[in-house]
Amino acid sequence: MNRTTLSLIAGATALVAVTGLAALTAPDASGAHPAEAAAELPVERTSLLCPVPSTSDLADTSYTSYTPVTKGAGSEGKGELRSASEESEDGSGGGTSDGNKDAKKDGESGDKRTGKSGGTDKAVKPVLTPKAPGKPVTGDASGSDAPAFVGTAEGGFAPGWTVQETTEVAAGSGRGLQGVNCTAPDTEFWFPGASTDTGRTDYVHLTNPDDSAAVVDIELYGKDGTIESTVGEGITVAPHSTDPVLLSTLTDEKQTNLTVHVNVRSGRVGAAVQALDDKLGGDWLAASTDPAGSLVLPGIPKDATSVRLIAFTPGDADADLKVRLASPSGRITPAGNETLHVKAGMTSAVDLGAVTRGEAGSLVLTPTDDSVPVVAALRVVRGKGDKQETAFIPATGPVGTRATAADNSGKGATLSVAAPTRTSRIKVTASAGSEGGTAASKTYTIKAGTTQDIEAPVPSGLKGTYALTVETLSGGPVYASRTLAATEEGVPGFTIQTLPDDRGTVAVPQADQDLSVLQK
Repeated sequence: MNRTTLSLIAGATALVAVTGLAALTAPDASGAHPAEAAAELPVERTSLLCPVPSTSDLADTSYTSYTPVTKGAGSEGKGELRSASEESEDGSGGGTSDGNKDAKKDGESGDKRTGKSGGTDKAVKPVLTPKAPGKPVTGDASGSDAPAFVGTAEGGFAPGWTVQETTEVAAGSGRGLQGVNCTAPDTEFWFPGASTDTGRTDYVHLTNPDDSAAVVDIELYGKDGTIESTVGEGITVAPHSTDPVLLSTLTDEKQTNLTVHVNVRSGRVGAAVQALDDKLGGDWLAASTDPAGSLVLPGIPKDATSVRLIAFTPGDADADLKVRLASPSGRITPAGNETLHVKAGMTSAVDLGAVTRGEAGSLVLTPTDDSVPVVAALRVVRGKGDKQETAFIPATGPVGTRATAADNSGKGATLSVAAPTRTSRIKVTASAGSEGGTAASKTYTIKAGTTQDIEAPVPSGLKGTYALTVETLSGGPVYASRTLAATEEGVPGFTIQTLPDDRGTVAVPQADQDLSVLQK
């Protein structure tokens, strides 16, 4: 998935609306590329979508908003997170929060999956409104009535804006800690790691932030290939609404490992999979990065008791992958799992067991020969017996210039950083606390081929929660994830979010250049 950012560049709004316009032009007579002299400017508008957090009455959800300070962005502007249905001018948005029975097709109105239209005439205040870049702001919601949220940030609040949704569910299916980074709207998403197996209840949450309806196809791929289903075709997501689509309503087949492909025919949506297990808790499965020949899945907890790799190739050719673990001392080969063969159009999975063996680790996938694009994710289990909990790590893009994880507290947060190819130097900044404290920064060197669970800085005089921002200073690409952990009644609840580049700036050509913008 492309993490998308809105940039208000005059004359190019339609093309920049989601990711910023990226175009390639031929080198000039001197051999220099026109984009090389482009100015790096902060984006001026960002949109984020947060799914319905839970259908449980025992759920408590917190939202944390944070914008890192960006040079040249200033402090003017605004940001807010509102109920998706509240965004609709006439209050007719089709927001939902319950399970579904039938998929809604083109031209149908209301929500057959819940029997609700989701609209509301009642004014809803923003769940949170950021006050200033550099300081987190928090909000909360309880129970099963919490809606999906649409967030918009402008001016100095837009570059690198991050919103974390974290939910604690006390009991029932999916009990434990669930977390997700609110995502930008896009037109295509891949989710390897979903399931329709007995004991699993998986939803694809689709949120439409726009004034016109979006039309979405949901395709399922199992171990034998495409799972035929017309129910997932042409699902209409009404303007300013959200639809949680229960995967088991799209097929009668019980599949332990599924790849879900969300393809938007018209419009754009935010998408995330909520994977709930009767025995193993649950978490959000974020989209894998775009299909690529080599992938990195960072930040497997050192005490993981079970790790499963799920991979899928959308092309016509099979993929053969080398499987390596980047440990604190370097790359190692998991015993008995040196390679993985992924048949074209079929979901492949392999159980790696307790692959980290008490040390930090990241999985690195590279082609054995010809490079074939794949998507991948890890299902990670901690705990034993009836005290187990699940989280997911999708393949992700590198930190790049900068990336942020919000909603950290003084305890229970682990920042894991991998440098799979070359030694890298990074800077980690802990923001001021949401209720007080002073920001702190520290630099680290991550050796080539290793993963480090770093001892990140904590704001002095911390009150409330804080954000961790990672910046690449030199060397090769780094990949990172943040784990939140909280043990309740012996259950090791945890959730993992990756840190891809926040794309807080875009390269804008000079006035005498060809109008080409290169996304950073």
